[in-house]
Amino acid sequence: MSPEAHSAPRSLAEALRVRDDASLAALLRSRPDLITPVPTDLTQLATRAGTRASVLRALERLDRFALQAAEALAVAPDPASYGTLLGLMAGDAGDEAVAGALPRAVAALREQALVWGEDDRLRLVRTARELLAPSPQHPSPTGLGPTVQEATSGMSPGRIQEIVAAAGLPSTHDSVSAVTALTTLFTHRKKMAKLLAGAPEAAHEVLSRLVWGPPYGQVTAEPAAHLRWLLDRGLLLPTAPGTVVLPREVALHLREGRAHRAPEPVPPAVAPAAAHGPQVVDATAAGQAYTALATVEELLKDWDEGGPAVLRAGGLSVRDLKRTAVALDVSEPVAAFWAELAYAAGLVASDGEADERYAATPAYDEWLEQPPAERWVRLAQAWLTATRTAGLVGGRDAKDRALSALGAGLDRSAAPEVRHRVLSLLAGLPQGAAPDAGSVLARLRWERPLRGAQRDGDDDLRSRLARWTLSEAELLGVTGRGALAAHGRALLGLPPAAGAGSSKAGPAGTAAPAPGSLAAPDAGSPVPSGPGDKLPVHHHRAPDRLAPLSAADQAVAAAAAARLLAPLLPEPLDHVLLQADLTAVAPGPLRRPLADMLGVLADVESKGGATVYRFTPASVRRALDAGRAAADLHAFLTEHSRTPVPQPLAYLIDDVARRHGHLRVGAASAYVRCDDDALLNEILADKRAAALRLRRLAPTVLAAPADPATLLEGLRAMGYAPAAESAEGDVLITRAHAHRTPPRTAPEPVPDGPPPPDATLLAAAIRAIRAGDLAATAPRKSAGEPLAGGELPRTSSAETLATMQAAVLTGDAVWIGYVNAEGAASQRVIAPIRVEGGFVTAYDHTADEVRTYPLHRITGVAELADD
Repeated sequence: MSPEAHSAPRSLAEALRVRDDASLAALLRSRPDLITPVPTDLTQLATRAGTRASVLRALERLDRFALQAAEALAVAPDPASYGTLLGLMAGDAGDEAVAGALPRAVAALREQALVWGEDDRLRLVRTARELLAPSPQHPSPTGLGPTVQEATSGMSPGRIQEIVAAAGLPSTHDSVSAVTALTTLFTHRKKMAKLLAGAPEAAHEVLSRLVWGPPYGQVTAEPAAHLRWLLDRGLLLPTAPGTVVLPREVALHLREGRAHRAPEPVPPAVAPAAAHGPQVVDATAAGQAYTALATVEELLKDWDEGGPAVLRAGGLSVRDLKRTAVALDVSEPVAAFWAELAYAAGLVASDGEADERYAATPAYDEWLEQPPAERWVRLAQAWLTATRTAGLVGGRDAKDRALSALGAGLDRSAAPEVRHRVLSLLAGLPQGAAPDAGSVLARLRWERPLRGAQRDGDDDLRSRLARWTLSEAELLGVTGRGALAAHGRALLGLPPAAGAGSSKAGPAGTAAPAPGSLAAPDAGSPVPSGPGDKLPVHHHRAPDRLAPLSAADQAVAAAAAARLLAPLLPEPLDHVLLQADLTAVAPGPLRRPLADMLGVLADVESKGGATVYRFTPASVRRALDAGRAAADLHAFLTEHSRTPVPQPLAYLIDDVARRHGHLRVGAASAYVRCDDDALLNEILADKRAAALRLRRLAPTVLAAPADPATLLEGLRAMGYAPAAESAEGDVLITRAHAHRTPPRTAPEPVPDGPPPPDATLLAAAIRAIRAGDLAATAPRKSAGEPLAGGELPRTSSAETLATMQAAVLTGDAVWIGYVNAEGAASQRVIAPIRVEGGFVTAYDHTADEVRTYPLHRITGVAELADD
């Protein structure tokens, strides 16, 4: 190790320079914005790590205790020792829990490059200090105010001497020493206690109101006696006319040295609210999973011939969402969830036509052909990774525009991380335990505390996402009765819970976490299974920054989830129970051909554990219009009914079939023909036919100016059963034609910043940064005039050629300045191999490969120093 590595770093860049590759990889993994694009050297990496946007993002990903440690450093002297920080966190009396957790918090801040320096000289990066330090415009989260030195910076020397004298201190010759003496008094516990012992009772009440913040208060031009006592002794200092502040040193004395009222070194445990048997949980979740599949099928079947129109601004109208909710027999928010889920899975999209409508995609037909468990896995994986958030539907955006289902503005990049984290917390509970929702929200707020006034509220976005996750997971069947099911656990790639059968878990027990999900708390550590157990806190890696699964591992997790779910799903039935009241009862899910045909022949009357279908003249006519004959319908019902076909149903089919097609409608614009002229006389005499403007062309033919489709609908509305015919006089069979969009891909999730780099990218980036740093910091022999920082070397062409040729002979590395074809200048360390034809071939330490450079693009060359 070089001598510089043993000396205290003087900057963040030097602190990064002495890190090993594993430490740099941890930094770049936790803060991926630093690697986009790859920095040229460690100095540029340090500069980027100190930018406001990057520091804000890093602070937002700290847990509450690590953030409290950073806030304490922001009000501590710069630099501060570890002991000073411990005193601010634990107070004068000390706190074993704080003392035990603080090393991990400091290590996390160091790893994130928010703190650098040895334990005796800890430094918070300047941008973080500016963000967290107190100021009149931005109060500190600690509630502390400015120091005595800061508060007295604009005060006259005479006034400072008056305060020193009133505090019982000897006068000094200058203001600096007077402020120092006052600061020393306020930080001396015994002397301060003696000074405050003489304060009026009302003065103590004023101090108690200001001690935990905000530290600012208002006074009149003639303050009361107790306020005057405080002002005279500097216990309150004026900051503006009519405004006073409690100095930081005074507040810390009153707080007994603590920067925070309630340090939180330990994350709150997720408490179980109820316990159920694991088999009950899995069965309940499986039943809801099947309901989810049926609901999505019903939704897209309703949109099979073309769904609702797309609004001009995109999305479903309020009226169409209500209509969808009625059709699915659910509330509007739940209908919005199912529509968004189908959209996220790529099963529905807009057709892109001039009269744009929503319709099923070709992927929907492929999805229908898959086994039920695999169909469910596709929906669940789409939900886990989607950034679109159905819970926002019905709200307003930043411009006060309504947010509609399937419309714009529903993406929230934090949604996948929150879903995975909530489910992982559920996985940490004992099998069959449902969590207390409040404890889940409290845990999430500890892991990602909000900076600002709403940090302790429950209306922030992450809390709402967590509540939506708990309800949506139950709707989808990932959880049952509030507890995580075995197939939901496998879908996350988590190992099976303690006591779970390994035969059912399969590869899920060893699979890595699903994309964006959490792995087991630590590699090789057991999953907590006791009622009071909680997942370990990762102080060295943010929970959502663990490496995602590869495509192969995703497939393994999906297969494991499908394998666990498949035996729990109900087996589709091939029969129904016909009843005398013109209804059919399906005691369970039906096979698709049976369900499709029954959906045409009858109307769904009620859903639930058993679906009830009702036969009506309209539904029977619908089946006849689709090309089925009465004999086909009788045969179908006889084949698929476990009970005899009731006589009323047989009569209904025969009666509708007898009248079906008796009237014929064709194009004249349209005509009606019928062998029974009495029936045509009846139609002409009906007042409801006036709108059709029918006229008789022959005893058995009526003509109308309306088109055939309008005439068909009009006659059916009057209670007749006409049939359409072709120009040749043949009956036209009308079947519903499924409307499909062109091939569509599922919507891409909106990332929450740059994606975490994989191992290959990390290794390449660190190698490039190291090489670039070598080129930037390698000692070199001066050639001519000394170079300013960052300036490229300048030598003549002859000198460049001679130095290159000498380096080829000696095998030494040299330092060059190079300008590429785009005009970008850089400095590099190369080891020349040969020089010929106006080019130099060399091993480039910066790029870690052999490259060829035109000599005319090399601005100059310098030999590296011998050491």
